[in-house]
Amino acid sequence: MPGTWSFALDVPALKGRVNDYADMISPEAESLIEDRLKSFENSDSTQVVILTVNSLEGDALEDFTIRVAEKWKIGQTKKDNGVILFASKNDRRMRIEVGRGLEGVLTDLLSGRILDNVMRPKFKSGDFDGGFLDGTDSIIKACRGEYKNDSPPGSSSGNGMPGNSVIIFFVILYFAVALTSKFSKILSGGIGAAGLPAIVHFGLFPIGLTGIIISAVAGFIFALISPYVPVGGGFSGGSSGGGSSYGGGGFSGGGGSFGGGGSSGGW
Repeated sequence: MPGTWSFALDVPALKGRVNDYADMISPEAESLIEDRLKSFENSDSTQVVILTVNSLEGDALEDFTIRVAEKWKIGQTKKDNGVILFASKNDRRMRIEVGRGLEGVLTDLLSGRILDNVMRPKFKSGDFDGGFLDGTDSIIKACRGEYKNDSPPGSSSGNGMPGNSVIIFFVILYFAVALTSKFSKILSGGIGAAGLPAIVHFGLFPIGLTGIIISAVAGFIFALISPYVPVGGGFSGGSSGGGSSYGGGGFSGGGGSFGGGGSSGGW
């Protein structure tokens, strides 16, 4: 394919809850996953499906998965409670695409942790069955508010980011110190910058000056980490062009919609 041309990969036919076009999953594991996802849908109405392809053929990962999501319409109408777990075998790329109605529970942050902490180690070792089984279990738990993996190791996927609790801590620290500094200035009257005496706080250093330093450091750290706060992306569609074609059919989505929420990773 010439470097100056790019073609959108055809969206494959939705033929079941597990659409393993790249033959990454054994029949035994596929049967287990189908049963678990069917039971989950029956109990919670949430639809989760898997899609694997051999290659993206140069297509952008997020562009392809959102096209798949918009065509398959996984999840229930008005609930928008659908999830697509995607993997491209040759590109060694994966993504969790999350329906609009689940973005509050299966957040970008949790999606990234599932990819990085649960699936990536299994995939790297060649255990695709284990990766998909554990990955779907983690997605189900996250949708139910039960996923507790909150200590992610460092990763190079581009989705590792500080937890919400860390961000909240620095926000509270920043404003608390700012208020303390203001209060110190009021108490100190004309002295202002000198602040409260050291005997009250921080040894022999006046808290007014200390407050300024701490608030500046906290503000700087918060400024550094704030760009990593997960937010859902927008719709990025595209028309189908050349590429692979797929057959099949039978299973259908419930009319759910997607807005680009989720996370991507590699192995």
